[in-house]
Amino acid sequence: MRILLIEDDTKIASFIERGFREAGFAVDKCLDGESGLDRALDAGYDAAVVDLMLPRRDGLSVIEEMRVQGVDTPVLILSAKQSVDDRIQGLQKGGDDYMVKPFSFSELLARIQALIRRDKKSAQPMSLRVGDLEMDLLKHEVYRAGEKLDLPVKEYALLEYLMRHPGIVISKTSILERVYDYSFDPQTNVVDVLVCRLRNKIDKDFDHKMIHTVRGVGYVLKDR
Repeated sequence: MRILLIEDDTKIASFIERGFREAGFAVDKCLDGESGLDRALDAGYDAAVVDLMLPRRDGLSVIEEMRVQGVDTPVLILSAKQSVDDRIQGLQKGGDDYMVKPFSFSELLARIQALIRRDKKSAQPMSLRVGDLEMDLLKHEVYRAGEKLDLPVKEYALLEYLMRHPGIVISKTSILERVYDYSFDPQTNVVDVLVCRLRNKIDKDFDHKMIHTVRGVGYVLKDR
């Protein structure tokens, strides 16, 4: 899953970014409101964490413009402003939750997970299935033919991406941006290595192979 983080304090931003990545999220970080809004409007995110006092454009106007433009990404406001009026205004402008600094990252993570669960329940199921391959998005568990598979964070993220787009060829560039958060380097083989590791978990002990390579293009997950 992918998180948008808009926070101008570099230390806080790095702390949050590291925590989310360790929890298995892909994170896009922006240090000002203008670039944060551009990201929010151009890319699909599962949730966003937005500070209020930002350079170039304040957080409230970012959230308000997101809603005007039809972006319904769940937003958690993270701010040093702690009055009741500040909280009410943040929620009225389109925020879905509000946390005051200083904060506990474990609570921030729990609240983001709750926002995502609530959003997904209204929009889509909490599990993915392609053939005999099943992913429980709440428990972070994967099964093939009823057998539980142990997948580290990056392998799980790649499989989730493929399962959300069954039968569609996913490019290496897209995988790098979605799973690794950096631009495509034609010389890197990190995607090939990751796909190889995932194949060893998903396909090795089964006659029917689900992950296929489309040479020069990318990878595709197929039931048949």
